[in-house]
Amino acid sequence: METTNEALRPTAREAQAGFAHAQEHHTPHGWRRWLYATNHKDIGTLYLWFSLIMLMSGGALAMLIRLELFHPGLQFFQPEVFNQFVSMHGLIMIFGAIMPAFVGFANWMIPLQVGASDMAFARMNNFSFWLLPPAALMLIASFFSAGGATAAGWTMYPPLSTQMGVGMDLAIFAIHLMGISSIMGAINIITTILNLRASGMTLMKMPMFCWTWLITAYLLIAVMPVLAAAVTMMLTDRHFGTTFFNAAGAGDPVMYQHVFWFFGHPEVYIMILPAFGIISEIVPAFSRKRLFGYASMVYAAASIAIISFIVWAHHMFATGMPVTGQLFFMYATMLVAVPTGVKVFNWVATMWRGALTFEAPMLFAIGFIWVFTLGGFTGLILAVTPIDIQVHDTYYVVAHFHYVLVAGSLFALFAGFYYWVPKWTGHMYSERRAAFHFWNTLIWFNVAFFPMHFLGLAGMPRRYADYSVQFTDFNQVASVGAFLFGLTQVYFVFGVVLPTIRGGKPAAAKPWEGANGLEWTVPSPAPHHTFEQPPQVV
Repeated sequence: METTNEALRPTAREAQAGFAHAQEHHTPHGWRRWLYATNHKDIGTLYLWFSLIMLMSGGALAMLIRLELFHPGLQFFQPEVFNQFVSMHGLIMIFGAIMPAFVGFANWMIPLQVGASDMAFARMNNFSFWLLPPAALMLIASFFSAGGATAAGWTMYPPLSTQMGVGMDLAIFAIHLMGISSIMGAINIITTILNLRASGMTLMKMPMFCWTWLITAYLLIAVMPVLAAAVTMMLTDRHFGTTFFNAAGAGDPVMYQHVFWFFGHPEVYIMILPAFGIISEIVPAFSRKRLFGYASMVYAAASIAIISFIVWAHHMFATGMPVTGQLFFMYATMLVAVPTGVKVFNWVATMWRGALTFEAPMLFAIGFIWVFTLGGFTGLILAVTPIDIQVHDTYYVVAHFHYVLVAGSLFALFAGFYYWVPKWTGHMYSERRAAFHFWNTLIWFNVAFFPMHFLGLAGMPRRYADYSVQFTDFNQVASVGAFLFGLTQVYFVFGVVLPTIRGGKPAAAKPWEGANGLEWTVPSPAPHHTFEQPPQVV
């Protein structure tokens, strides 16, 4: 019996049912889906949940710190325990919350934005995530080790770090695992962006989020081995008789600071460049305009990354430095303000005469621009050597880097969550609850951290469990603000994230009128396998 191709062709309804069946068939279920995950969306989701758990853990330590500082005198914790809380709060927030959250965003969004079917190295992607939970468990378990967790600050300066108990070793091994994870993730991101872009998408047509992550990935590959070298030398000083940082053995503890901050300052930009990318996606979408000065934004991001390698010693003005060195690092630090100012100017210019609407992503983006700029100004003040020597290791520095990292990185992460969560879940969040989250976050953040500028200028040192009675009022204001800021993030988890995942108004493929990019051309939620046929970019 003869048949024609036409007769064998399925109807549209049959084809749709077949596609749905194929999607269902290829989507694994149960615990194996997550343990053996190679799909970029699943791995991105794992990163985001991990970072949220770490954010809550680090936040709980912050609440204990502010509880102790509510009154002068020792209230609840001995100084050595207080210093463990401070040190672990920093390590957990930086390596456990902020960095994995941005990697989660990269995993979810970069293949969607460049038109790739997945990340370049899917199994390496899985491995890079599953290094993180054991590292986090090691960090947290160090509290229960002999001598407790590390109390040498997140910077782990010797000679204090070489005298700590086994908790210090656990922190070193955890940092090694997290560093390996970061390097593998960075290799994956670079390869995906450079090799798997859709036809027609040149580098200068890429979304800004992809550009900022490409630059960030190169920074990670450059500086994570430097941190690994520093903590490995510390490990050999502790256990194998070397004296890299031991002055009694002709070593130099200040050398550790040089090596650490050669990693540490690019690390600051590793945590803020992806945030710049997120804001550069959101501001044009809610201004209904193209991003002002796209090329200058790309060059500014690259300039920030390059300059980040020549400013490390501004963290070390108080160690003693020749005047020539002080001047060089002071001027180099001030130079960072130029490309950063270009970015702020371009965001404001994008909004200028735009058809603005103020949904939650835009609220957090504007909040980011305002409060991050304040943090940038205090950074410029700290760049001035005589001022820095005066306020070094005071609460002025604490205020500065929380304005940059909380109002910078965290606000951008919230903005990105609200912007892309319809694409992730297929559900719209509650705009009313999101607005409540934003305003409480913005208000209580400033109540918590703005008084710290005055505490620092008045001379209150950081990392102390006790303080002079004259600092009581501002500390109490800061503690109240911190508690309410923390409660607001608990509300975010239970009042926004979980209800949005469980259900809500169905999201359109393109829920934001002004949004552009390949991610808005696929259904919401994004199917398990996207772009099996690579799209064409015109």
